[in-house]
Amino acid sequence: MARLAELAKEISSKNAGAFSLTFDIVFDDPHIYARVKHAGVINAEAVAAAYGMPVDDVLDVVEFDQGSAFKIAVRRSRPSGAVGETDVFGAQQYAPLLDFEVP
Repeated sequence: MARLAELAKEISSKNAGAFSLTFDIVFDDPHIYARVKHAGVINAEAVAAAYGMPVDDVLDVVEFDQGSAFKIAVRRSRPSGAVGETDVFGAQQYAPLLDFEVP
C-alpha cells in the first residue's frame, strides 16, 4: 500500500466558481497513474467519505488518461466568501486526498 501523496506529482484544489471546488491529482508516470486508476480508490464514494459530505455533493470524478490525471468537482458546503467559510480560494482543501491508500 502507498499513500496517494507518495505517488502523485501534484494534488491541488481551487475554486470552480462560488459554489464548487475542483481537485487535480496529477502523475508524472503514466504507469503509476494506471495503477491508481485500476485500483479504483478515487471515486465519488471515497471522496464523499473523506470530506464528510453526501455522495450527491461529489459532482464529477474524471479520469484524464492523456494527462495522467484525475479531476474531481464537489459542491462547497458554503459559498466562497460566505460567513463562516474558511478558505475563500479553496486552495487548502486537498489535504484529505493525501492519505488515500493505493494497493
